[in-house]
Amino acid sequence: MSLLSRLAETTDDRPGAVRVGDRSLSWVELRRAATAVADDLRGAGRVAVPATAGLETVVGVVGGLIAGAAVVPVPPDAGPMERDHILRDSGAELLLAAPGTPDADAAPPLVPLDLARRSDTRHPEPDPAATALILYTSGTTGAPKGAVLSGRAVAACLDGLADAWDWTPDDLLVHGLPLFHVHGLVLGVLGPLRVGSRLHHVGRPHPERYAAAGGSLYFGVPTIWSRIAAQPAAARALRGARLLVSGSAALPEPVFAALAGMTGHRPLERYGMTETLVTVSARADGPRRPGTVGVPLPGVHTRVVDEHGGPLPADAMGELQVRGGTLFDGYLNRPDADAATRTADGWFRTGDVATVGPDGTHRIVGRAATDLIKSGGYRIGAGEVEDALLAHPGVREAAVVGTPHPDLGQQVTAYVVGDGVAEAELIDFVARHLSAHKRPRQVRLVGALPRNAMGKVQKSRLTEV
Repeated sequence: MSLLSRLAETTDDRPGAVRVGDRSLSWVELRRAATAVADDLRGAGRVAVPATAGLETVVGVVGGLIAGAAVVPVPPDAGPMERDHILRDSGAELLLAAPGTPDADAAPPLVPLDLARRSDTRHPEPDPAATALILYTSGTTGAPKGAVLSGRAVAACLDGLADAWDWTPDDLLVHGLPLFHVHGLVLGVLGPLRVGSRLHHVGRPHPERYAAAGGSLYFGVPTIWSRIAAQPAAARALRGARLLVSGSAALPEPVFAALAGMTGHRPLERYGMTETLVTVSARADGPRRPGTVGVPLPGVHTRVVDEHGGPLPADAMGELQVRGGTLFDGYLNRPDADAATRTADGWFRTGDVATVGPDGTHRIVGRAATDLIKSGGYRIGAGEVEDALLAHPGVREAAVVGTPHPDLGQQVTAYVVGDGVAEAELIDFVARHLSAHKRPRQVRLVGALPRNAMGKVQKSRLTEV
């Protein structure tokens, strides 16, 4: 089955199959509107789409895929330098956007996107091995890199998640995630199209909008779930859901517990990245434990290795490596970056530190560069210290990193957003809950933590706050 074959075959013209904000289309309307876009793109190899939280993005992306073009989502908040880099580096031949889009008069040439148009043209089915999406990474170490994803990889990921989450056409997926990342676009838009379920994108993910949507399946990042947990009425409104899914960053244990208590659902966590799509997930019919992200999806293999690439026993902390059908085809125009992420025997180096229990359950410690702290001969996971800090009633947010120390090599340093807390009090609190060597040597009280569009803390910017 091709990536969009269910949409191509549908005759369902009931209203409201795909809703973004206060506008919606039936399945048939979406297919015909996207096919009209595909008619305009015939022959184009790569097409850029400004990925606003609007119905235009859904129609534009689907139209590009129907046309067999590689779709390049452009973040709507990208500054001029980032936007120009994405357009230039991707080699986008056309910019598909609604008239009046900012900078639409700049290169590449604009193809107007009119949601009122319809077409019943039959386009050839794209080769599953061909590039479907070029998604740009966050660019924490230089300019963003384009991850090349085939239709086959996207389909493998979505089919694996449908199996793990019992995701069916009877579901109504609700979320308010950005439409230029894996979470919001691949899982949150192409997922419903692949499965045949309805979609309601609520726009900005305010708790009251999630509460009013009446969905069976909800996607969110920890920031969203934390805000919902802070509004008991909104949280209790989700009791009628089937599954609450959290991703893109670790869900703090206090938020997990609060959601479980108020919604009656233990949140389901999963793990992935732009280059691998989602590879590991808890299952709808399996255990959901705070701090864990489940087991590999069908066809995905994982291993944890030491700094020399040697295998590690169960529960040992090391770098997570993966292989399988969900992996990307490489970084566009960056063979050097490709070589740095692949092992000689064909595994992808995620750069994430993890442990795998005897039952195969994965726990993600964090990024090797920022979340594995080597202090005085000990290996300390930043996430464990963050969870301990968040257990303090006065702590609202916490981020932990290793900073240089003349004797220890690195010391544990915490950045905390809190109410009426003091540095010494928090250091002692962690020391009472964890091993003494894991306590922060320094706690910096700040007004807010720097985060990206997906709610992930940008630890490289902590020294600026």
